Order: sequence, then structure tokens, then C-alpha cells
Amino acid sequence: MSQNRISRRAAMGTIAGAAALGANVGVSTMVVAATELKNTLKHSACRWCYSKMDLDTLCIEGKKIGLQSIELLNEKEFATVKKHGLSCAMTNGPSGIPRGWNRVEDHDKLIKESKRLLPLVAEAGFPNMIVFSGNTGKLTSEEGIENCAKGLKKIMRTAEKQGVTVCMELLNSKVDHAGYQCDHTEWGVKLVDAVGSDHFKLLYDIYHMQIMEGDVIATITKYKDYIGHYHTGGVPGRNEIDESQELNYPAICKAIVETGYRGYLGQEFIPKRDPMTSLAEAVSLCDV
Repeated sequence: MSQNRISRRAAMGTIAGAAALGANVGVSTMVVAATELKNTLKHSACRWCYSKMDLDTLCIEGKKIGLQSIELLNEKEFATVKKHGLSCAMTNGPSGIPRGWNRVEDHDKLIKESKRLLPLVAEAGFPNMIVFSGNTGKLTSEEGIENCAKGLKKIMRTAEKQGVTVCMELLNSKVDHAGYQCDHTEWGVKLVDAVGSDHFKLLYDIYHMQIMEGDVIATITKYKDYIGHYHTGGVPGRNEIDESQELNYPAICKAIVETGYRGYLGQEFIPKRDPMTSLAEAVSLCDV
């Protein structure tokens, strides 16, 4: 325990010091830090957390600290990240959060929009598209899974043909998204089994699942084959993933790597301090 804490503080101190130096002497210290990253996990950040920064600036500054992706982008933003040599690890999908695939009456429009978007995602060279279950309403758990699977199966052939993985996000219904149906890993696992395609997986959001379930490392180890992408966030508050919160992200990221996962890890926290300094610290902490 003490060794982990020392390493964690040392990593944070190093990157914070580099950020402070960068403020005085330019960005060269950040470039050096980025070149020294292990990149066992590919580093990404969610666009909406930095909405006060234009996308070009986020791409430029993000590359300096080692980002390889800016995610949760719309199709009109694809060209911008590609211009800067970055990927979009998870693109926006056909719907918002409250109304999703558990509503049979919405299937026609969701299927149509998904079949339009998936080729665009593939053409851009991006790996994943996000989808949501929608809120439960009066549906039972079983009805929600049945309805979601019925609609999602109708876009899987397109996803498979295009080489894009469709990922349903696990969200908490306790704090942020009251009524959301895909709010436990086991529910999502049952849905993945029901859809039955290698191109449908879960987006395991560590922040959300810590709130709903805890037991993060054991869960991702058990269900590693069902997970196609990960998001971060400090608990409580969804802020920085530093020592102000309850999760040990270096340990979690080591566990993710031990599952064999080599994809993207999306930082999805709302910074309370200087955004790029906090993001640089997060990248450093998760670079295991």
C-alpha cells in the first residue's frame, strides 16, 4: 500500500511540476512527458468535459500530454481530430440517454440513423459508436433486454461489415441518470449475450459503476470479454481522479491491462482545476 501511494504521489508531482514549468517556459516539458508514456492503454479524453475549449485547441494541447483520441464527437467534428492526427475512440450514436433502444416504438428511427452513421465512423477509421438503453419507465428488466436486443440485432450486420463495435454505456441511476435501465454490469452482460455479436459490447464507466456496484476490479476481471471501452471519473463528484477521491486508478488500470485489454481509456471527469493540468495528471496516473 505505501509503495503504491509513494509511486502515485511521485507521478502526480512530476506531471504537476511539468505543467507548472510549462506555464513559464512553454510546452516543451509536456512534450517530453508525453514521449515517455508507456501507452499500454491508449489515452483518450471526452470532448464534453472541455466544452469551454474549442476542439482544435483541445487536440493541440491534448497531443502534448499524450492523448491519442478525443471522443464523443459528432460526425461534423471527425475531420478536426483527423487533421491533428488523433482518433475518436467512441463516436456519438443515434440517440440521447433517456430514450434509447429499450423503446420499440423508437427502433425504426434508431436503426435508420445507426445504418447512416456506422459507415461514416468506419470511413473515418474510428473503432466504436456509443448507444444507450434509455430509461426504464414501466418496463421490467427482462422486457428492457428483449427490446434492446430486438433493435440492436438489426444493426449488427452493418456494424460487422463496417468493422465498428457498438458499445452500450453503463450509467448510474442513483446520482446522475435517474431511471436509466442499463445501470448494472450484469444487466449489460445479459444484453450482450442476447445480441450475440462480437461487435456489440459494453462501455464500462468506472465512475458510474463504482456508484452502483463498487467491486470494480473484480467486476472487470470477471466480465472482461464483454467490455469494449472504459471511462474514468472521480468518485464522489465526477471530478479529478487524484487523491481527493476514493478510487485507486493506477490499480484499476493495471487490472484492465492484466485482462489483455489494449484499447482506449477515456478520461471523463469534470476538472475543477486547470483543465489540461488535471488531464495531464490523469494520463500519467493511468499510464501503467
